[in-house]
Amino acid sequence: MTQGIHGTVADGFEAVREEFAAVVAGELPDYEGQLCAYLHGRRVVDLWACGADSADADSLYGVHSATKGAAHLVAALLVQEGTLELDRRVTYYWPEFAAEGKDALTLRDLLAHRAGVIGTDTGFTTAELADDRVIAERLADQRPYWRPGTAFGYHALVLGALVGEVVRRATGHTLQEVYEERVRAPHHLDFHLGLPAALDHRFRTAGPAVPAPVREASSVSPADGPRTLAAIAFNRNTAHPTDLATLPNEPVVRAAGPASVGGVASARGLAGMYAAATGELDSRAALLKPDTVAEFGQFHSVGHDLVTRTHGSYGLGFQATADVWHPFLGAGTIGHSGAGGCQAFADPAGGLAYGYTRRRSVRPGGAAPENQRLVAAVHTAALAC
Repeated sequence: MTQGIHGTVADGFEAVREEFAAVVAGELPDYEGQLCAYLHGRRVVDLWACGADSADADSLYGVHSATKGAAHLVAALLVQEGTLELDRRVTYYWPEFAAEGKDALTLRDLLAHRAGVIGTDTGFTTAELADDRVIAERLADQRPYWRPGTAFGYHALVLGALVGEVVRRATGHTLQEVYEERVRAPHHLDFHLGLPAALDHRFRTAGPAVPAPVREASSVSPADGPRTLAAIAFNRNTAHPTDLATLPNEPVVRAAGPASVGGVASARGLAGMYAAATGELDSRAALLKPDTVAEFGQFHSVGHDLVTRTHGSYGLGFQATADVWHPFLGAGTIGHSGAGGCQAFADPAGGLAYGYTRRRSVRPGGAAPENQRLVAAVHTAALAC
């Protein structure tokens, strides 16, 4: 066994273990991370490194915006069965959302980050960020920061709450309840939207962020000003700005599982959810039909993101992972990264599902740089099988 590396890989995936070992060797001594992949419903990679502590494959980490993947899977299930309709106005389900000129916005545009309600003028407290109902109530009255439907920008901390309110109005249940009943529990996934108290001992406290090679900014960007769109979207326009790196350490956030950023998972849980979504897993049929996956993975918002001021690419909620991160993946790949460095996706054309977690965030956020190497190694091995 490679020193510091635990777990197994299937025949043909030995190079993935070597690449993971190389990643670990280049990290700080206290690095913790997990890597998992499924190919056509079979777990082919299951690796972890635990630094000096007792972390293992069952350890759970805050997965930040990778949580949105679970939220959008719920939306896709409800669209697939006809409970939700993409081209209905949001106000059909949630009349109060019409305030301040938002009445014409469709569910499709909401999912594609085109609503323009990325936050509020005065921001949220941590307790409010943990409560999707409170976020939705405040955003219903909020004027949009651009004309809804005309442009897009990353709704970093609020999109799950907005979609969740539509789900609650349509079904009478919270998004977290639907996810638990329809997705997590049937597949016994270690990906929780609301971590039970009995499992809290498995949570690994997030450490302070570490700089990523090359990407570390040398000075404060003008986009970091306190009243910019980015500051509003990432809740930095308050007296106590949100620290994304350590947000999962807040017990109220872990317990409530807000659908934008509050998920807690292992790499097995991340990869397993995407494997279950797009293919047979544990003798159960795929949660989503191919046509549903294709529609939710279709490009909807591509180009200049008004919030991040970078190139953005979204399907319906899901990041267009093959465009943003890994262009060698198949068209229609669905997934979502997280500010803690995690990455998770399904490549339906290749039958591949991938999940990666780490304990310490990498500045400036999003999928950690090592995912480039790890995903490439997993993809190459999968093609050869």
